[in-house]
Amino acid sequence: MRTVRRLSPAESARLGASGLRTRPLRVFLSALGIAIGIGAMLAVVGISASSHADLDRQLSTLGTNLLTVEPGASAFGEAAKLPPESTVMVSRIGPVQSVAATGTLDVHVYRNDHIPAGETGSIAVLAADRDLLGTLRAHLSAGSWIAPDLPTVVLGRRAAARLDIRVPGGLVWLGGRWYTVTGLLGPVTLAPELDGSAIIGWAAAQAFARFDGHPTRIYLRTPEDQVAAVQAILGATANPAAPHEVAVSRPSDALAAKQATDSALTALLVGLGGVALLVGGVGVANTMVISVLERRSEIGLRRALGATRGHVRTQFLAESLLLSALGGVGGVAVGIAVTAAYAYSRGWPPVEPAWATAGGVAATLVIGGIAGLYPAIRASRVAPATALAAG
Repeated sequence: MRTVRRLSPAESARLGASGLRTRPLRVFLSALGIAIGIGAMLAVVGISASSHADLDRQLSTLGTNLLTVEPGASAFGEAAKLPPESTVMVSRIGPVQSVAATGTLDVHVYRNDHIPAGETGSIAVLAADRDLLGTLRAHLSAGSWIAPDLPTVVLGRRAAARLDIRVPGGLVWLGGRWYTVTGLLGPVTLAPELDGSAIIGWAAAQAFARFDGHPTRIYLRTPEDQVAAVQAILGATANPAAPHEVAVSRPSDALAAKQATDSALTALLVGLGGVALLVGGVGVANTMVISVLERRSEIGLRRALGATRGHVRTQFLAESLLLSALGGVGGVAVGIAVTAAYAYSRGWPPVEPAWATAGGVAATLVIGGIAGLYPAIRASRVAPATALAAG
């Protein structure tokens, strides 16, 4: 009785590799389909993870303990107002660490006094107190902060771009008076409304721009473990006469909601990458089926020389797995490269989750195994005499 020797994994791999080397272009195109699917999925996951890492880094720097107080609506649906003394009252809450306020002015800012009144550029003009930068943990990209009682102005990033002002020191026409631009504000992540604003001092606004002293937004910092307690009493403190007309929010919650929205979009894009991966698997199956048809004489010769059906199945299954592995490794490399390039271009920390990388390679092997199973079985059923006669 003849003993049939099993092929070792190394021998199976060598047989599979030799089969792939005979058709390099077809192998490349089939592996490319797998690589596109894996690369797309890893790039989407990596870019999303890098974005989330950057947001977490910003929040750890800026803090999640910032609360804002704004006027809501009255019982009759009219716009409410915060009392002029609301900022002082909020500052008296025990756990509150710092407070700053802004007030919206009914004036506009222009590059010069010859601009038509209607061309406002959608730039808001705000009165602000001296503690605004510290409370928001914001910074100036150039220049210095406003003088509280002098006609000076600090421009947000978008406001400066719309006024075509790149450096401090120039003049702008604001509320019928020239103001000196003393500084340009950097991006304010937790208060993006400031990016499109021109900011003047609180006392200057009352002296030169007919400001009534009612704050339209109050920012305050409190210890992390006191946020909920302070949030619960802010309405009654800021406006004791009508606490229901006060809106209290936490800016970091809006960023977290945005992160959740981005996660939903990421899931959709990963699904599209999965479709591309499935298409790549179909390409592998097609390549292997054609390979079986083209190599019938080779299969017949191997069978005539003593190879069993199991040997033939193992060979073609190994070819399919190697083909998919080539595409998977290439796709992982492409996905990591795209993630790193995009993250560096945005100033994000590049992050590629280990589960995504390992899962990508595992997915290619599973798809390769499934795609190569039918061709391998079909190859093992080729009769030696028929195959040799056909060859």
